[in-house]
Amino acid sequence: MNILILGSGGREHALTWKLAQSKKVNKIFIGPGNAGTSNSGTNLKLDPENFDEVKSAVRDNKIDIVIVGPEAPLTLGIHDFFLNDPELKNIPLIGPDKSAARLEGSKDFAKAFLTRHHIPTASYKSFDKYSLTEARSFLKTLSSPYVIKADGLAAGKGVVIIEDIDKAEQEVEAMLNGKFGEAGKKVVIEQFLKGIELSVFIITDGNTYKLLPEAKDYKRIGIGDTGLNTGGMGAVSPVPFADKNFMEKVARRIITPTMKGLSDDGIIYKGFIFFGLINVDGDPYVIEYNARLGDPESEVIIPRIKSDLYELIEGVAKGDLAEREIEIDEKFVTTIMLVSGGYPGTYKKGKTIYGLNDTKGSVLFHAGTRLEEANVVTSGGRVISVSSWGSSIKEALSISYRNAELLEFEGKYYRTDIGFDL
Repeated sequence: MNILILGSGGREHALTWKLAQSKKVNKIFIGPGNAGTSNSGTNLKLDPENFDEVKSAVRDNKIDIVIVGPEAPLTLGIHDFFLNDPELKNIPLIGPDKSAARLEGSKDFAKAFLTRHHIPTASYKSFDKYSLTEARSFLKTLSSPYVIKADGLAAGKGVVIIEDIDKAEQEVEAMLNGKFGEAGKKVVIEQFLKGIELSVFIITDGNTYKLLPEAKDYKRIGIGDTGLNTGGMGAVSPVPFADKNFMEKVARRIITPTMKGLSDDGIIYKGFIFFGLINVDGDPYVIEYNARLGDPESEVIIPRIKSDLYELIEGVAKGDLAEREIEIDEKFVTTIMLVSGGYPGTYKKGKTIYGLNDTKGSVLFHAGTRLEEANVVTSGGRVISVSSWGSSIKEALSISYRNAELLEFEGKYYRTDIGFDL
């Protein structure tokens, strides 16, 4: 089988790395990929959001299955594009269609779905620029802090938590007045839930699902979960508090009702579902859905899958996922994300990365890198994820941190307290 993976981050490198181990996979193409993916496959110069370029790549490279990494192509309707194209309609694409991708593409849609199907989530209301007065009134019914979300995709920056009500009102107004463009034309205001977060993942063929390893990621740039939000500074798996009892609640109260809700709403969902959850006094609540795997969570959950990941991908494509097996490694995996100086604000690219051949006992998943002549250089805010196995979180982290120190590039920064709260 020839596989095309769309995307260029650590998630796509982890998928490439794992699928390259399958005896059923012939060639892997990654579009556009990064310096790391080129070690396990062939990078293609294409824009995942340019569907004509994707079509040409599929045709030219005799692709049998397409896996979509990031959310943007899904919410733009790449699955629908394939189904409606005579040359592509018989090529399986792993990722939901545009209707199903609204679970991530519209927070208002997701909250309405959760409420309609009685899935635990924070109470909320949605507002547009014509209901700003009502938004201010609703804020006054809530207690601090205030959770404000742009309805659409805003590159991970569309969710803010504010303590002061005056600043919260200003943020709502700023969003509705174009702070996030189209993404903020509608705003969701919801009750703040206090607890500890985790990420749960499934893969589904639209009928049944397989549970993947869970993870906990760390979004803030600073030690102790302080500072600005990022795309993710590290992750650990498994999550100690996500024991058998807790995960049974997740399956019964959240995953099963989500699958049934999609079916009841006439939505056929094929691909990965990311459940962004929060543990509130032992009970799981849904913060958000994502229509794809997380990043950097992929860099800890994929290394814990001992069985052939392609078997699950093929199960989605053929609709026989129930017959497929998944084996999970009981060891802990931790990842530390090395980022460019200045991230998540402004930062410089093109910094040479040294020490890539000096690490031992870890897998380096490239995120923001590219090849420049004979050198690997930085090309993004999040640069490289250092993933390691261990019999405990502490052991896995010690290996990840030891190897993180061996990698060097100008402005390198990483958090030194991943897993501190576990």
